[in-house]
Amino acid sequence: MASVGNETKTESYSYPFADLADERTQDWPLVKSPWNIIALLALYLLMVRYGPKWTARYKPLQLRVPLFCHSLAMIFLNGHICLELVTASRSLGYNLGCQPCRVSYNPHEMRIAAAFWWFYISKILEFADTAFFILRHKWNQLSFLHVYHHSTMFLFCWIFVKWLPTGSIFFPTMINSFVHVIMYTYYALSVLGPRVRKFLWWKRYLTGLQLVQFTIVFFWASQLIFRGCDYGKWLTPIGAAYMVPFLVMFGKFYVQKYSVSKGIKKAK
Repeated sequence: MASVGNETKTESYSYPFADLADERTQDWPLVKSPWNIIALLALYLLMVRYGPKWTARYKPLQLRVPLFCHSLAMIFLNGHICLELVTASRSLGYNLGCQPCRVSYNPHEMRIAAAFWWFYISKILEFADTAFFILRHKWNQLSFLHVYHHSTMFLFCWIFVKWLPTGSIFFPTMINSFVHVIMYTYYALSVLGPRVRKFLWWKRYLTGLQLVQFTIVFFWASQLIFRGCDYGKWLTPIGAAYMVPFLVMFGKFYVQKYSVSKGIKKAK
């Protein structure tokens, strides 16, 4: 392997800053090569582009059993991630305000790295959400917000698991995995039929919870910048800015969906 400046060349690919990657995660599946990410993203976007045209020729599928099983698996996976991050960060005495990423093979540090790797893998598994929308002809749910969220989160998670898999990243990951436990619980219950669906009045609060999540992460990332925290100084400002489109788009969705619904009910 030859290294020149910030660019590392291997037998099969070359890309900037590879020599700065965290050595602990490089041999883990789907981490080392950027071509894996490019291929998966390309396949996902091709599915979004051409999937609806292909499935429109057929009747929509119900897929209740696959939907329930997928949601149940995501509940357990995100629950495991959240629990690992809570317990391991407490054992290490992690600082909530600022925690540098240290290349340590301490078992608890490796638990955090492994939990974040699973979080990264969960973003690939979430591509199935889009596939279910397409197969069930739920075109209204196949929005720009949905596709943007799934594709960019996957890319960001790869960047962090490759370069900064421990340290301050534990906090937003812990929050997001907790929110996903609640979100997939809703999804699992919603496919059980009308008898259960009538108890899911709290859907609007789920969207509100996501808005709270983005707000917390935005201000948390902002304080890392202002404090000069030695964690991902080149990534933290991007992460903070990344929250802004979500706040705008989720906020717009919340207002349009629930303010309009409320107005219709009053009109009746």
